Amino acid sequence: MPHGIFLQVALNGDRVHPGAPRSPEAIAEAARACIPAGAESVHVHAFDDAGRETLDGGSCAKLLRAVRASSPGTPISLTTSATIIPDAKERLRVIEGWQELPDLVSANQGEDGIVDLCELLLSRGVEIEAGLLSVADARAFVRSGLAGRCRRVLVEPLDADAGVAVKHAAAMEEIVVSAGIRLEQVHHGYGMALWAVNRRAIDRGYGIRTGMEDVTQLPDGTPARDNAELVRAAAGFIRIHGRR
Repeated sequence: MPHGIFLQVALNGDRVHPGAPRSPEAIAEAARACIPAGAESVHVHAFDDAGRETLDGGSCAKLLRAVRASSPGTPISLTTSATIIPDAKERLRVIEGWQELPDLVSANQGEDGIVDLCELLLSRGVEIEAGLLSVADARAFVRSGLAGRCRRVLVEPLDADAGVAVKHAAAMEEIVVSAGIRLEQVHHGYGMALWAVNRRAIDRGYGIRTGMEDVTQLPDGTPARDNAELVRAAAGFIRIHGRR
């Protein structure tokens, strides 16, 4: 990637859109298109045969095998979101049953039971992307003691307003950095606010994320056809604004 700025693509989530893939085959095809467009890692959610998001080991394994076959060597980050299994003990039990493991998981630090979940996955060699959705999450992450063993921090303000999202991204960054945590940071927002958060992150030398989970429009507001088009737009941002 130009200027050494990391770029991840979030291919689907719960997004309902023709460009947001759900089957293992469609997700693998989307991943394959995004790598030459500039993505260095893919973040994915698995779906069961009924089209529901799932953390079930069988469905996750099918997804992981499909993406690895289509894009060998590409790091795959799998969600562990509590929106899929709200009960912390049940979520831990299901994930404990995974036989095929992702390279990384995103782990939202404001969720119940997240420290135990991270400890489990770390013990099995899975790297952690610590998701910070709010200032409270950032503070919880600092208190958790996990930072020294995580791969990176995801700064993910949820605000629809671009100015507010940028302000919250800055506040989360400050909390993490002030605590002496020097982990790689990857910033993104949601909706059109994503592009403002991305631009600020690039200007500061941080990585960014884009993709159909997060946004369906290009920086000029034009609807994006698919994930690869969003990745190309983000790569263009990096070329224009990036610095090593």
